[in-house]
Amino acid sequence: MSFLLISSLFPKMSTLLPSFLAQYGGFTYVLLFLLIFIETGIVIFPFLPGDSLLFLCGSLAAMAGHPLSLPLLWVILIIAAVAGDALNFEIGEHGGHYLTTQSPLRRFIKPNYLHQSEQFFSKHGKAAIFLGRFMPIIRTFIPFTAGVSKMHFRSFVSYNIIGAVSWVTIGLGAGYLFGNVPVVKNHFELIILAVVFVSLLPAVILALKHKGGAQNED
Repeated sequence: MSFLLISSLFPKMSTLLPSFLAQYGGFTYVLLFLLIFIETGIVIFPFLPGDSLLFLCGSLAAMAGHPLSLPLLWVILIIAAVAGDALNFEIGEHGGHYLTTQSPLRRFIKPNYLHQSEQFFSKHGKAAIFLGRFMPIIRTFIPFTAGVSKMHFRSFVSYNIIGAVSWVTIGLGAGYLFGNVPVVKNHFELIILAVVFVSLLPAVILALKHKGGAQNED
């Protein structure tokens, strides 16, 4: 469902974002900040774009005469990613049990996503904060799970910052270097969908492994 939603919302990103930028100028940076902040910081919004948005921003910044600044994007989006995960951690630590058991919002927190995140965190420990950055859906649930698990905040912060810097740098860098290659540029919508699909593969594989394990236990 999440992949279908992303597929329907973002095939036209390559035209919508430049149009928004032309109309609202610097406010575009605020919009991009909010998208990354909400995707990483609010556990009920795991379906928002992350990897594809970074790739698109990098490719637009690489275009001659384009007003998007790569250094400014890099700083703003890293701050958004760090702040988002920190908020998500605090939500999980102080309200995780209530949100998943009693809150009216619990219906927006899919149990299978939460379970996958818990498994991922249990398997990788502190490193899950870093590794989870590169996995859609898991990326949104990992800091929440870390908070619920009462992970030491200082340890969380270090992995949070390292993960955010790596994720934003790789995403923007890939778009900047390859987003305007002719074959990529001429099939940009397909490339965006491919980026989303490939980035979702780890979460899909994890879900299939869990399903297979459950069947074996039966």
